[in-house]
Amino acid sequence: VARLGFVRRARELGFTLDEVRALLGLAVGGQASCAEVRELAASHLKDVRARIADLKRMERVLADSVRACDAGRDPGCPLLDTLGAE
Repeated sequence: VARLGFVRRARELGFTLDEVRALLGLAVGGQASCAEVRELAASHLKDVRARIADLKRMERVLADSVRACDAGRDPGCPLLDTLGAE
């Protein structure tokens, strides 16, 4: 039960299954090196921050497109124009 709880909490934090396996190996092996766990967590944190930055960029583009649609000044559809832009 404790192991399942560990896996559930790790997954809630967004760790991949491979990362959870690595963490479990460090925890169960009794030789858990805090430095190894910290390295894995720091790498995961970097990935999470990158995803957050991507989501913020997506939010800005979508919000701008919705505002442009609401304004109704431009002919056509600003959202479709945004999606077609390179």
